Amino acid sequence: MRLVLIGHGRMGRLVEQHAASHDCEIAGIVRSHSASDLEFLDFGKVDVVIDFSHAAGVCANVERVASRGWNLVIGTTGWQADEAACRQIVERAGIGVLASANFSIGVHIFRAVAAEAARRFNGVEAGAWIHELHHSAKKDAPSGTALMLKQAMEQAGYSRPIDVSSTRAGSIPGTHQIGFDAQAETVTLTHTVRDRAVFAHGAIAAAKWLLGRRGWFSMSDMVGQ
Repeated sequence: MRLVLIGHGRMGRLVEQHAASHDCEIAGIVRSHSASDLEFLDFGKVDVVIDFSHAAGVCANVERVASRGWNLVIGTTGWQADEAACRQIVERAGIGVLASANFSIGVHIFRAVAAEAARRFNGVEAGAWIHELHHSAKKDAPSGTALMLKQAMEQAGYSRPIDVSSTRAGSIPGTHQIGFDAQAETVTLTHTVRDRAVFAHGAIAAAKWLLGRRGWFSMSDMVGQ
């Protein structure tokens, strides 16, 4: 399977490093956040593009990838205001896109657990919070994963406010904690990433899953939740 990478920062380099272990070949790398090179470069046969670039360029990248008829995995975060426009491009072009703020399989299982806990705690006098920690270079706060968890809890029926907070420090790969606090007890659930490579492995697995599919997908579709 042949991949093109958009963005060659920390995550792009990890995808490049681990692609061979998934029987994938890197057909090309667009190192700039703007993927204008996609319009004229010849990468040969391309199966899927993986975008770990910059939020401001995602919509344009979708359009350029769609014009080539390639499927696309979006791992960039902070671009959700453009999601409706991106979906329209994908529908017109008839390509497949899998977009996620987090490619850890574990965090998507964690999301399902958080949703079930929120459903059960909705009938209890308990307040809820989400706290996430990431490395100091991460620009968006709260993280896309924290917002995904909040949405899952709300969709599960939790109707009280959910306080969301963020920490940016050092080299933390990513930690997300969900808590429910009642009058006499507290329940906390935590997901911690120990190695950032888990996101690269997940993104490559997503690209392999997306091969030949058409439409707009999430990691929930991939893991069957």
